[in-house]
Amino acid sequence: MKTNLEITDKIKNYIYPLVTFISIILIWQFIVVSNHIPKYIMPAPSEIIKVFSSDFANLQMHSLITLKESVLGFVFSILLALLIGTIMDFVPFIKKCFYPIMLVSQMIPTITIAPLLIIWFGFDSLPKIIMVMTTCFFPILINFVDGMENIDKDYINLFKTMESSKLSTFIHLKLPMSLESLFTGLKISATYAFVAATVAEWLGGSVGLGVYMVRAKSSYALDKVFASTILVIIFSLIFVMIINILKKIILKHKYKGE
Repeated sequence: MKTNLEITDKIKNYIYPLVTFISIILIWQFIVVSNHIPKYIMPAPSEIIKVFSSDFANLQMHSLITLKESVLGFVFSILLALLIGTIMDFVPFIKKCFYPIMLVSQMIPTITIAPLLIIWFGFDSLPKIIMVMTTCFFPILINFVDGMENIDKDYINLFKTMESSKLSTFIHLKLPMSLESLFTGLKISATYAFVAATVAEWLGGSVGLGVYMVRAKSSYALDKVFASTILVIIFSLIFVMIINILKKIILKHKYKGE
């Protein structure tokens, strides 16, 4: 049961950033309007908000395409990370061979991969989905594997003493105890998914928020660029919120007091 003080602190944690954000928006609006800054240099927040109604159909169409690419890529990256992480746990030799390479591969900038995917797989949704997969895959895999590695050795020894099979140990010990770490990886990847799809669309495509941004930038419609950027942020936040909700549902025993 939460005390009044804890509830007040939690409310403050939401109010302070909200007030700060609103203050920044008001200052931004005032500076742009009072200095008569042209819309093609810096649009006022009010002009950006108008885009959501004046160009709603376009924004909706492009957003749904990018959302589809992000969701598919994210789901496939989760399945692939769980599969490879499980194989690495059952066959340590594979982990010794490939895990260090996977760690190093994270240092490759995402923006350098996208053009290659476009060349290899064309301008349809496939290269964008693969881009999201490659971006989200590594944080999920690394956190999943680390979660299994960091399990207390006493638990592992207890299961060995009970002559538990590798499969039984994985199902009843390693998987449940690595979920906390796995969700950390999911949360990190959730912030990347929509951004990765948008970046891939920048570099090649005919539809999607990334394409919408490039076209708006080329015509100096910065209000549309800001509007599409806001949508990317909103969708990324929704992804993270969904992961947090799933985490609290699946690990409810840990959050009973919250």
